[in-house]
Amino acid sequence: MAQIEQLLTPSFTKAGREGRRTVTFLPEPERRDRKYTIISVDDHVVEPAHTFTRYAAERHRDLMPTIIEDDQGNQHWRYNGTINPNIGLSAAKGRPVEEYSLEASRFEHMRPGAYDADARVADMDINGVYASVNFPSSVAGFCGHRLQMGVADADLALEAVRAHNRWHLAEWAQVHPDRFIPAQLPWLRDAEVAATEIRRNAEAGFKAVHFTEAPQKFGLPSLHTGYWDPFLAACEDTQTVVNLHIGSSGTAPTTADDAPADTIGVLFFGFAMFTAVDWLFSQVPLRFPDLGIVISEGGIGWVAGLLDRLDHMEGYRDMYGTWAREELRPAEVLQRNFWFCAVEDPTAFRTVDRIGAENVLLEADYPHVDSTWPDTQAVVDREVGDLPADAVRKITWENASVLYRHPVPVAVQEDPDAY
Repeated sequence: MAQIEQLLTPSFTKAGREGRRTVTFLPEPERRDRKYTIISVDDHVVEPAHTFTRYAAERHRDLMPTIIEDDQGNQHWRYNGTINPNIGLSAAKGRPVEEYSLEASRFEHMRPGAYDADARVADMDINGVYASVNFPSSVAGFCGHRLQMGVADADLALEAVRAHNRWHLAEWAQVHPDRFIPAQLPWLRDAEVAATEIRRNAEAGFKAVHFTEAPQKFGLPSLHTGYWDPFLAACEDTQTVVNLHIGSSGTAPTTADDAPADTIGVLFFGFAMFTAVDWLFSQVPLRFPDLGIVISEGGIGWVAGLLDRLDHMEGYRDMYGTWAREELRPAEVLQRNFWFCAVEDPTAFRTVDRIGAENVLLEADYPHVDSTWPDTQAVVDREVGDLPADAVRKITWENASVLYRHPVPVAVQEDPDAY
């Protein structure tokens, strides 16, 4: 499996191979017309330079992730004896498409909305997105693994995770509490400690956690061992939604070793499907029937096919024995415990009756290169505009509002221009 960051590395793309270094910003877009109230459950935030040094305990601050500059004026994160050059991780929205493959080498090479809460809300207003769930960026990794895996000092690693979570509340989610849904990084190195963190963070206001889709990829126990049950029990008890972003295992789906990088992007949906099957057949949702699991950035085009395959496999229930004693069928559990995120899936919405409109969420993926910003409203209209009104309501905002316990004011429900 290849590192997920490879897909976003300049050397893998035409612009990168040609050595393009121009950084250009497109004209500021006008506010788009709003037809729908929208909650995006997959956007990203780029951590500002002071994230860890400002919010870590004083005894650890000198060892926290820090921004440094090289001789060419490029900014990098330094932590745990390594240098991470991807400060933005594909945060190129707002620049010409020929520059999409260029990793931002300084904060000013990104739109301020990538790292500043007020500027982000302004960009959400342009785009017509009412509320947003935000995943971390490169310094942390999608589930915080970069802050803790391979760090010899466990206390330092735990404090880095906690500092990130403190920053997320203080400078992001609580700055605009109606517009951001608080989502924490987990502790991955001990399930009991992770459970304690979930309960403590729930009291602080967190509604979700960005976990890894495949812990065994980090050399951790798999979901099938039961090792993670204390953590998952804490999530269920506190109604903390488990977000699983593709690539949150630090790997990406690949084909041949010499296949072009495009194949990784094409296969994003494949990783999402593998993740769903692994979590389902670990029987985590049977042990924790009230657990909410969201699979982000994998699309929904594969979901109807998976449901068909699960129904087909019912004929082999006794032969395999995995579900032999269970009252519910796997397909029923999938539709009870899992939610799937659509970004651009025009054909898949024709199968929404099979998937279940109540299982579909929307994502804008700002500020990444494949984001629908600033035209998310128009994209959503093309894809769901012909669906029944109750399905449109569920998909655009209601499912996310209920799942993440993030109320939408009645005025905004009824009029997308009310905020």
